[in-house]
Amino acid sequence: MTFERKSSYTKEDLIKSGNNELFGIDGPPLPSDNMLMMDRVVEMNEHGGQYEKGYVEAELDINPDLWFFKCHFKNDPVMPGCLGLDAMWQLVGFYLGWVGGKGKGRALGVGEVKFTGQVLPTAKKVTYKIHFKRVINRRLIMGIGDGEVFVDGKLIYQATDLKVGLFQDTTAF
Repeated sequence: MTFERKSSYTKEDLIKSGNNELFGIDGPPLPSDNMLMMDRVVEMNEHGGQYEKGYVEAELDINPDLWFFKCHFKNDPVMPGCLGLDAMWQLVGFYLGWVGGKGKGRALGVGEVKFTGQVLPTAKKVTYKIHFKRVINRRLIMGIGDGEVFVDGKLIYQATDLKVGLFQDTTAF
């Protein structure tokens, strides 16, 4: 299978990733179904971002029917902050597949996370931005970056040192 490296990806492309059809069976898949926390990747490059070592920007369309609003919380619906954090880890792993990394993605940590806002059912769009600090693509495959989450253009989450690794064997993880 030949992977076509593009600078943006549709929802259909992201679903293919979750089915191991984008990067191939050896590449890192995105989560599927409800755990896929983005609708499209609008920009990817190897030399952009704050540190000029890679950049990813993705978006999630918000509507009141999203699954998490029904249970988090009853009579006070809000998107769980952990889903925004997971979306940033998802994007770091997706980028590692985009640069040719093979294996299964696993979140390895985060430096600091700040929440200064929330995603309500009345919002229209969440935007995720990842600024890569370091990408290792040798025997060890790991991405480290800082992330931002915006809701309708307003910065609401910041994370430093998001770490994701790719592993051939996760049985001992």
